[in-house]
Amino acid sequence: MNSWLPSLTYRVWLVWRRNLDVFTKTIFVNFLPALMEPILYLAAFGFGLGALFGAGGHVPGLGTTTYIQYIGPGLIAIAVMYGSFFECTYASFVRMYYQKTFDAIIATPVSVDEVIAGEMLWGATRATINGTIVLAVVAAFGLVSSWWALLVPVVAFIGGLLFSALGMCFTSLASGIDFFNFPTFLFITPMFLLSGTFFPLSVIPNGFALQVVALGFFPLTHIVDMARGLMSGRIGSLAGLGSTSMWAFAIVWVALVTVLFFVLAIYLMKKKLIK
Repeated sequence: MNSWLPSLTYRVWLVWRRNLDVFTKTIFVNFLPALMEPILYLAAFGFGLGALFGAGGHVPGLGTTTYIQYIGPGLIAIAVMYGSFFECTYASFVRMYYQKTFDAIIATPVSVDEVIAGEMLWGATRATINGTIVLAVVAAFGLVSSWWALLVPVVAFIGGLLFSALGMCFTSLASGIDFFNFPTFLFITPMFLLSGTFFPLSVIPNGFALQVVALGFFPLTHIVDMARGLMSGRIGSLAGLGSTSMWAFAIVWVALVTVLFFVLAIYLMKKKLIK
């Protein structure tokens, strides 16, 4: 039983700090896409597609909420998912397989558990950075209506840790970098489109099965809902969860799944690296 539980010390932060140092040396390359991407999405979807909703661009069934207000939290959640998942799949695989960074670190007193935990914490940090940048862009467009939005970076970190753990589990299964095409196409892309990011799931005719899948198996759905509730100030009502009890369900779901996959990712990566 104990072999499943990671053994972690303060050295986790040394791995995190190493990745931070590399990030800061390429800050411009990392910062510009995270800044420009939400602006392009808001222009194309918010102002462009939103105009098709008629006067004011209001989303049917959501009162006075305009379409551009609706997709703002979705863009934040997408940035969180991409920033953490790809950091702990493609980037971690490159550090592990091509650059041999993991081997070099493990040759020091830092353990395998601590390397993987540090990688996932860094993935969560990247998600928080990206999510906060998008939040600032969305706020600059006047799409934030509640001070509760200041808690969105917290949601971004927790969601980032979840997607980092999921990404690291896939990395433990990868025999080559092309392997990541499968989880990207089969897992990330469906969540990108069908997690309440660009339209309410309730508008799909006979879409009950999709709603069950989205709430039970798509982590992005819960991150979108929490961000949307915080940014609107209507927690548990606007986001599609429907009630405060469902809001609580989202928090508990994300917390439990994050812990589960965090421990599982370390276990699987340890099996992969220690032969």
